Amino acid sequence: MTQRAFLDVDCSLTGRRWTGPGVEAERQAEAMMQATRLPLAVCQTLVARNVAPAEAQAYLAPSLRDLLPDPATLRDMTRAAQRFLHAVNTRQRLAIFADYDVDGGASAALLIIWLRAMDRTATLYIPDRIDEGYGPNTPAMAALGAAHDLILCVDCGTLSHAPIAAAGCDVVVLDHHLGADTLPPAHAVVNPNRQDEDGSLGHLCAAAVVFLMLVEAGRQLREVGIKGPDLMPMLDLVALATVADVAPLVGVNRAFVRQGLTVMARRDRKGLRALADVARLDTAPTAYALGFVLGPRVNAGGRIGQADLGARLLATDDPFEASALASQLDRLNTDRREIEAAVRTEALAQAEARGVDGALVWAAAEGWHPGVVGIVAARLKEATHRPAVVIGFDGDAGKGSGRSVTGVDLGAAVHLLAAEGLIAKGGGHKMAAGLSLSRAQLEPAMARLNDLLARQGAGLSAVADLRVDALLMPSAVTATLVEAVETAGPFGAASPAPRFAFATQQVTARRMGENHLRLHFADGGVKLEAVLFNAFETPLGAALENAGHRRFHLAGRLELNSWGGKTKVQLRLEDAASA
Repeated sequence: MTQRAFLDVDCSLTGRRWTGPGVEAERQAEAMMQATRLPLAVCQTLVARNVAPAEAQAYLAPSLRDLLPDPATLRDMTRAAQRFLHAVNTRQRLAIFADYDVDGGASAALLIIWLRAMDRTATLYIPDRIDEGYGPNTPAMAALGAAHDLILCVDCGTLSHAPIAAAGCDVVVLDHHLGADTLPPAHAVVNPNRQDEDGSLGHLCAAAVVFLMLVEAGRQLREVGIKGPDLMPMLDLVALATVADVAPLVGVNRAFVRQGLTVMARRDRKGLRALADVARLDTAPTAYALGFVLGPRVNAGGRIGQADLGARLLATDDPFEASALASQLDRLNTDRREIEAAVRTEALAQAEARGVDGALVWAAAEGWHPGVVGIVAARLKEATHRPAVVIGFDGDAGKGSGRSVTGVDLGAAVHLLAAEGLIAKGGGHKMAAGLSLSRAQLEPAMARLNDLLARQGAGLSAVADLRVDALLMPSAVTATLVEAVETAGPFGAASPAPRFAFATQQVTARRMGENHLRLHFADGGVKLEAVLFNAFETPLGAALENAGHRRFHLAGRLELNSWGGKTKVQLRLEDAASA
């Protein structure tokens, strides 16, 4: 029997059906409130995450000591740390080959900072996205191998058989991308997503894998009476990479991000402090800031500028270099947004013309910058609620990126395309993938990918239901309540911020700029403010701007907005329905 729609909203202004907690979940939340004395809204959030009352306090204060896995449970980890320490102890020549995104940059920075504390250095090499593409390539690895004794491949390398063979020196891979049936000829391949791993740590990003390797290296140093560098101050980089790489915020990832945000709030990392200043981030960092303020700027160098800018910013201990790099990345990010906007408009029009009712939405064209196709794919996914792939061609060669929806493993499907010879190469993880292909391969590959994703259930629902966690009254919402709810965070992938509904509200609205709305609604004289960004891209904007005396059910996420030294509560509105 289908559960009754929450607040009887079967079709909201954005065409969605609202769903909410059932009677049993409400009872569990009330029982938890009585047992723990936590606010009901917090208990409702915990129940939605299947947290039992006895586990509530531990969940609200995730301990890295309790949640950190034994690094040695990962295959090749002990061997990798031993080889790394041998290079450090004998002053061998080290090189770091890293991916050009935030995860790769943070992974490289972790190693550089650790080595600096041990009075060692390493050559940093990050490939150019356009000229070299993702991952190790044979010319670069051969050149690095000729001049170094050990190459550390971070956030890449698991599928790079030929380039690693060409290195001519020992290679250690520290990665998290989906592995193939065979491993490259490296000295060690540490990857929780190797085919012979059990998958229990498959949610880790590459920076987390690097961090675990440094934990294991520290253990091995202690065994011989040597104290290694303090790793706790490095958690800000692990947190940044975890959120920016859209790793699920479950298990140890929650502890990484929670404690990493605490480290970041101290503003000791010169690069992140400079980046926060140039981005005008004047409050304590949040997971949202990592994903949408700092992350895109770190990424900007790899997308449309010099590939190593982000890693250099994260690793530098020179405040002047940090300031210069942060300013450069901020300018590049502005340029990236302009390029992205143009490609997004063309890609959405092309996808709509092709049809968006299948399992896959895709678009491809000559000249689309490979640095923005992943972001545009994410926008297409959000607009259509389907996995999306966007490809830019330069002559006959196409480079594309895809983003998936929850429950659909895009990386595995793209990996299968490569194994079947339908694309030149490709891989990734569940939520994101990259691929290279020719024009002749485009149509057959996309048809096959559509079929593979359909088998996983992609595209069965045109518009996803909107999940509501609880019903609130405006008078119940205070800064104290929002702060209490945030203790159930950090919120992000696989652990979204709770969504609250407000029933039968009369709203007033005014525009902010051309496309945003600021709204107010109240009960009993207590007024609550809401913001609706990009309001007029959906029917929400027109309906709420011209609300008149009509009443609406509202749904969104609560947040604290600090401005001019004052902090107030606001609702980030996501949907509404006529009451």
